[in-house]
Amino acid sequence: MINTNEKLGAYNVWANATLLDHLDKLVAGGATLPSGALRLFSHVLNAQAIWLGRLTATPSPVKVWQEHDLATLHHWHEQTSERFQQYVNNADDTELQRLISYTNSIGETYTSQVSDIFTHVPVHANYHRAQVAKELRAAGLEPINTDFITYCRELSAKAALADVPSL
Repeated sequence: MINTNEKLGAYNVWANATLLDHLDKLVAGGATLPSGALRLFSHVLNAQAIWLGRLTATPSPVKVWQEHDLATLHHWHEQTSERFQQYVNNADDTELQRLISYTNSIGETYTSQVSDIFTHVPVHANYHRAQVAKELRAAGLEPINTDFITYCRELSAKAALADVPSL
């Protein structure tokens, strides 16, 4: 049986790492990253930290639109992407059905089911990674493809290579 939340969690780690690697290569090649791209990707990683805080009833270390440089983006990716994935992977049925109440960044109170949050985080991140790609292209830089199907194709290619016997 395929666990879609687990697959989306793994995809989210891959997509964030892939985008960070691409941004590193652009900077190494002499590019200046557009501030809008950094702002949007900061928001992606901040949101992960915020949702982890909500899930674990701990205060968030970041604000929703707090901006980071590239080195700090690496830090927040390392602190949140795999941690979120592990949280998803370790969740049992009781956790998936649990409701959490929280207040958003503008003071509105909501209640959400944990399973919905597990879907929201990677979908939200994907939306903003697409905006990062648009910012890069507008600045004359080539964006990277972080589509879900690209991730699935890479998984399939790795699986096919693993099935090829050594000579």
